[in-house]
Amino acid sequence: MDLRSSTAAAEHDGRPVAELLNVLSAGVRRRADLMIDEWAAIVAWADQNVVDAPEHAATVRDSFVDTGVPIAGPGAPLVSEFHLMELIAVLGRSPDGGRVYVGRIIECAWRLPLLYGQVMSGKVATWRAERVADLTRSLNPDAAAFVDRQVASRVGRVGWAEMDRVVATAVLRYDPVAAEARRKEAADHRHFDVGAANENGLAVIGGLLDAADAADLDDAVGRRATLLGRLGSEESLDVRRAVAVGELARNDLELDLLTTDEETGEMVVRSAGRKAEISVHLTDTMLSEVVGDGGEPNSVGRWHEGRRPVLKEQIREWLRTATSISVQPVIDLADCDPVDRYEIPQRHRKQVELRDTTCCFPGCSRRAERCDLDHRIPHAEGGSTCPCDLHPLCRRHHRAKTHSGWRYFVLMPGHLLWRSPHGWFFHVGPNGTQALDPPGHWPDALADPALEPGLDPAA
Repeated sequence: MDLRSSTAAAEHDGRPVAELLNVLSAGVRRRADLMIDEWAAIVAWADQNVVDAPEHAATVRDSFVDTGVPIAGPGAPLVSEFHLMELIAVLGRSPDGGRVYVGRIIECAWRLPLLYGQVMSGKVATWRAERVADLTRSLNPDAAAFVDRQVASRVGRVGWAEMDRVVATAVLRYDPVAAEARRKEAADHRHFDVGAANENGLAVIGGLLDAADAADLDDAVGRRATLLGRLGSEESLDVRRAVAVGELARNDLELDLLTTDEETGEMVVRSAGRKAEISVHLTDTMLSEVVGDGGEPNSVGRWHEGRRPVLKEQIREWLRTATSISVQPVIDLADCDPVDRYEIPQRHRKQVELRDTTCCFPGCSRRAERCDLDHRIPHAEGGSTCPCDLHPLCRRHHRAKTHSGWRYFVLMPGHLLWRSPHGWFFHVGPNGTQALDPPGHWPDALADPALEPGLDPAA
């Protein structure tokens, strides 16, 4: 497809550079005006969706944990959790990213009024104000007001390093107890993470360490990488350092671990070794290729945990390096085997997790393994405990479906039609979330109250 043949491209073809720059400049101004309008509308929305009870308020998340902290700082209004879900869906943002975005705007409007005024007048870009809001959300009202006075009129000229110093000054001046708590809290965020392996069998690692520990690790890796070079390795220094980290780890795995059986008191010596569980989707043909040596060289399966295709050669390599192999029964994702009870069997849960992979709420990407399984039609109202009636919803969106006006209908396996409390429709399928024509009623074909208990299709 020749993109230059599109109407938009043809309109600008052959225009002088000066004229194109004028067009771009005008577009920048229009985009800025649209963002200002969006901010003003969100502030008006927040005014109409204030709640008094903290348990009904939208809060920020830290990874998968709900912190219970409101999306804007002390003194800003608490906004409805369930109504915020609808706003985020209409904005086309992800659930977590959307709540952060709305929280920044509320932070500016209520706690940084001077900065917000500069945004509304077009003197400060919205993205700059968002950066400031990120820094002030955890401050008390006096400290936030100090930052507002310091940066409102010169935020476009203040570098972010200086902005950090302004915030640090505000904390020390107006909340020294919080400053000390923040210093201690920073140490609690130390971590070391090993990412999932990609299709090439490589993984990204990263972390936040105590400075002394980091220096020791760097020295140990550097010494071993140098030794590898002296022993004849012709790899680059970066590659040798990566290999050195693996060797340090294997040295630990080779140690015998002494354990005690708590019931019998028996002392047991065992090796840590490798232990991993992976789910790979294979066709009958590819399974024979992996076990044997035949088949086409480009055969691929799907690695569930890594959410990516994987070559049969990589699977074979994993099997070679494993100390033991356990093959679980094959799961037919299209199977329908209801049970006459509310509790969900483990085989049903595994089937639904492999089928849907993520939370089925519009825009949510939470892994299905970390979600509740929702009975689309409640079990108490006649719904069956069967994979065809079960769908993964993270705890937040499960509550929204149960306690607010959100409802969904299964169009076909893997395709859900959601209706928000104010009648907005969203299609959730294998290609993500798509907003449909705004507000309306359930299509006549779906207007059967028995299919959606508690929902009036004519509402």
